Formats: sequence, structure tokens, C-alpha cells
Amino acid sequence: MGKYFCCTGFLKSTWDQVCIAFWQRYPNPYSNHVLTEDIVFREVTPSNCLISRRLLTKTSRAPRWMERYLPKHMASSAYIIEDSIVDPQKRTMTTLTWNISHARLMSVEERCQYQINPENGSWTEIKREAWISSSLYGLSRAIQEFGLARFKNSVTKTMKGFEYVLARMQGETPSRTLAETATERARETALAAKEKAKDLASHAQKKQYV
Repeated sequence: MGKYFCCTGFLKSTWDQVCIAFWQRYPNPYSNHVLTEDIVFREVTPSNCLISRRLLTKTSRAPRWMERYLPKHMASSAYIIEDSIVDPQKRTMTTLTWNISHARLMSVEERCQYQINPENGSWTEIKREAWISSSLYGLSRAIQEFGLARFKNSVTKTMKGFEYVLARMQGETPSRTLAETATERARETALAAKEKAKDLASHAQKKQYV
């Protein structure tokens, strides 16, 4: 029996804005693991629903203990299928994603539904469900626990990435990522250390000639 996870989140943007951002969310500072995105097919149904299928290539570093069960070329990459349907009349967008690479080792299926928040029409509600399973005898439970923990972490990054893209679309200055903040602080620290070293060197040189 696999692991099941469900959560509901909110984006403080309209459903229309979120749907537009959905197609523009890569790249963003929270999704550096997404390498490519390719449209397999796309069509509009007689009821004006937009149906799409995309192939995503992502880096997916496996833990060391799992790498022995993967071919070398597959240990650091994953291929994901993403199906989506946008219904402009019901004002819903539903996505279903699943991995097609090393699925026997660990299979992750995710279903998301984007709809207008019933309590605030200018917000978008996202209901997210995930099913994580493994058929590897003797290690399935450990692999499922690992997959669940990784999935929960990815949800946080996905929401932050959405917020980043939406802010950029609306002409706002996106909040900086932790990595960007850490990099800037490191630069400031390095610059301060450099200036201090110059002062000490200058002081030592003056003292030498006294």
C-alpha cells in the first residue's frame, strides 16, 4: 500500500492570472531542477476546453542508497508527463502528472485542481493530491517515505515559484529567494573582509616606516 498526501493552498491572484502563470512558470528561481518542457499535443474540445500534454525533464538526485538500483544515466534525471485540462466555463484547471522514468522503483502521481476560492473571488484555491508507491521488494516502505518527504518539500517550492512568476507578471518586484539573499550577504561579507584586510595591510605598512 502506497502513501497518500492531500493539501489545499491559495494564491492571492485571480484564476485567470494563475492559469496564464501556469504556462509561464518555468524557469523561476525555485525550479532550477526543471531542464526542459515540450508540448506533446494540444487541442481545444467542442466545449472550448483546452487539453494539453507536456513532457518535462527534471533533475532528480536520488539518495546514495537508492543509486545502486538505478542505471547510471537515470540516477540524476527524471521524465514527467503532465496532462492538463482548462475549462473556461466552469473556471477550473485540472492537472495530472506522473513519472515515466524508473517508475518501478518509485511512482509519483499528482492531481491538482485550480479553482476560484469560494470565500474570496480574487484568490485561487489549489487542491493537491499525490499517490506515492514502490514495488521494490524489501525497500518499498523506505522509498515511499523518502518520496513523500521530497514531495512535501517540492510543494513549498512550487507555490513560491508560482508567487514569483505572478509578481513578475503583474509588474511587481518578486521577493528574493533565500539563495539570492544568501549570495548577496556572502558578497557583502567578502567585500567587508577585503576592505578590512586592506586597512590592516595599510596600517602595517605605515607602522613599518615609523
